[in-house]
Order: sequence, then C-alpha cells, then structure tokens
Amino acid sequence: MIVTTTENIAGQEVVESLGQVFGVVVRSRGLAGNIVAGLRTIIGGEIKEYSALVEDTRRHAIDRLVMNARLMGADAVVMMRFDSGSIGQTMNEVVAYGTAVKLARSGVTAA
Repeated sequence: MIVTTTENIAGQEVVESLGQVFGVVVRSRGLAGNIVAGLRTIIGGEIKEYSALVEDTRRHAIDRLVMNARLMGADAVVMMRFDSGSIGQTMNEVVAYGTAVKLARSGVTAA
C-alpha cells in the first residue's frame, strides 16, 4: 500500500477516488512515565518519554489508516496528513487521514 502526502504518485494515475480514510489512536503514558517526564521538565530539553509515545501513536494511526484503506479496496492513500491533540492532561490523540484511491500505471486506462 502506497501512502503519500502528495496528490500524485510518479508513474501512477488515480483512476478512482474511494473516499476519505482515517486511522485514530488515543494513548496515555503510564504513571511512572508521567513522573519521569515531569522530572525532565525541571531540567529542560527533549522529553523522550513523550516523543516515543507520539512516534508510536503515529505509526499505529498509519497502520489503522492502511487497514481501513485495504478494506475499501484501495491501492493507495494520497494527501495523507496527521492531526493530533490532547485529551485531558495525560492522553494524546493522533489521527492519520487521507483519500483512498485506485491506481493504474500512467497511460493505462482502467476498464
């Protein structure tokens, strides 16, 4: 499955748009992780516990996006974007979204 942030894919032509597709994940750091992260704010710099949380959550959101696109019969997802936010003080939400499409090689028309 091709997932791209661009509208076009080199050598491919979009022959059908199947509609919007998304993957949503909400995660929370455990109590110990929140305590360590809180201590790191005193020193300053990157808070690795939260960076890892957001990175894992983004990967999981893309996995769900791909799974949903496959269920729709898509070959690719174009114009993929992320949106994220906080829910309460300890939860992070990440949404990966885009347009599920069918592809054909450039110059080849679908029958």
